Amino acid sequence: MINGVGHEHADERLEELRAMVHDEAYMAGAILRLASVLSDEIMDGIGVSHGGWEQGFQATVRPPR
Repeated sequence: MINGVGHEHADERLEELRAMVHDEAYMAGAILRLASVLSDEIMDGIGVSHGGWEQGFQATVRPPR
């Protein structure tokens, strides 16, 4: 890579990201996407997606009987 070419691209991308941070609609959508992904991860972690809360709770917290 020619010195400076990648740096210019990084500067352009940084400017795009700065504009996105100040865009309320973009930020609201980003927060919604994060909340959705985190909720899915939490629900998968306790087993709700695979047999209900109790089953997931037993499998992840309680020792096997």
